[in-house]
Amino acid sequence: QVQLVESGGGLVQPGGSLRLSCAASGSTFSMYAMSWYRQAPGKERELVATISNAGGSTNYAESVKGRFTISRDNAKNTVYLQMNSLKSEDTAVYYCSAHRGYYSSWGQGTQVTVSS
Repeated sequence: QVQLVESGGGLVQPGGSLRLSCAASGSTFSMYAMSWYRQAPGKERELVATISNAGGSTNYAESVKGRFTISRDNAKNTVYLQMNSLKSEDTAVYYCSAHRGYYSSWGQGTQVTVSS
């Protein structure tokens, strides 16, 4: 099993940037594809971005394409989400997830608030 801890959330003004980190422990990190999800108040959790286990393939939700970048450092057991040109609608709790086959694990989430 893999344990995940997110960090890097906070309050940022519209147009600003944040970088989220998700540190993994407890298993071989490079075995897992990694994803970032988010959940805004009153809304369902949505997939933001995914990166393959070796980092060679990424996918993004249409709403964040061109603004967010997912990356990973398998030597540091960490996945990142660089968020630029933030908008108020990006306000949500952001979760990272590790998945392999039918297995998935989730972090506790980190709050991102975009407001002036």
